Amino acid sequence: MPTLKLFTSANIEFYRFMQITRLQILSIEMKLAEPYEIAYEKVHTCTNVFIRADTNIGITGFGCAAPDKMVTGETVDSVKECFYGLIEPVLLKSDPFRYIFLLDQLRGIMRESPSALAMADMLLFDLAGKAAGVPLYKYFGAYRESILTSITIGILPLDETLKRAGELIRQGYSVLKLKGGKNVDEDIRKIISLRENFGNNIEIRFDANQGYTLSDAVKFFKKTGNYNVELLEQPTPGENMELLGRVSSHVDIPVMADESITSLRDVFKLTRDDLTDMINIKLMKVGGINEAFQINAVAKAAKVESMIGCMDESGLAISAGLHVALSRPNIKYADLDGHLDLLNDPARNAVIIRKGVLYPTEKPGLGFDPDIF
Repeated sequence: MPTLKLFTSANIEFYRFMQITRLQILSIEMKLAEPYEIAYEKVHTCTNVFIRADTNIGITGFGCAAPDKMVTGETVDSVKECFYGLIEPVLLKSDPFRYIFLLDQLRGIMRESPSALAMADMLLFDLAGKAAGVPLYKYFGAYRESILTSITIGILPLDETLKRAGELIRQGYSVLKLKGGKNVDEDIRKIISLRENFGNNIEIRFDANQGYTLSDAVKFFKKTGNYNVELLEQPTPGENMELLGRVSSHVDIPVMADESITSLRDVFKLTRDDLTDMINIKLMKVGGINEAFQINAVAKAAKVESMIGCMDESGLAISAGLHVALSRPNIKYADLDGHLDLLNDPARNAVIIRKGVLYPTEKPGLGFDPDIF
């Protein structure tokens, strides 16, 4: 029978005075095993910035930023500037358990630096979870213990798409996320071929990455309507929310907003005006775990389901997304595969994946300490 940890006056005092005593950052460039293409770019490598905090009680915490000029508006250099100029002055000598106060301070001065903010946010929650002695998903309420993830196939010729899909299905993945948006007729052919080749034992999600017009989206729906596409992600340009709403009203496939979402205000507008059926929450775009919970709460109030998505991120950041996904009933979907193709990820084992299902490591906090500092 496990021994219960009793909170005595001594250890309450111990945690009451936890303080960050040192902060460090380190950037790591990671190559992709297979470069991929989406509607607006080709990707060969990515660079993540890792943060480490030491405390006066011997607990060490970590976080991670995945800056992307096209998506978050940041560079590695800008994240480092945020660290030295903003994050370090606010967090050094602070109590990590005051994370709401600290994140409110940082958000006020870092509105244009969401992945840098997510890095600091992750760090604070990692420290809090470790001090509490539990994995973050349990610290947050533990609605579920695992979740199915989709796995992405970039824009490839039809034969290569089918070959890649077969490989992934043999590995145990049952939810494929197909990228497209450059040529609607080719996208339609791929959807039909995937379903005809692999039957109904797999789910197919489609992401146009803002590449469609309204007529493209309607054509895609009409031609693939009988082929069980689970959802259509961000078919039109992210800045035009009204156009996304027109797509949603013209097709019967659930339409998911992704690039249209960078803030709580965006989700409020999208859901208030009934412009989307689902939302994709990416920690790097919205500024971390705390903001993700608020965004999901707005979606839940509007009866709009959520998915936790990702970019090209280390397993440490994927772990943060996983803990969020496991902790709220309204988060029905996960697209957390951004670490799987990274060749030199120092936190590859921060999450466990079996047959397309993601599990936490069950260690406290984010569940993994990268040995890089």
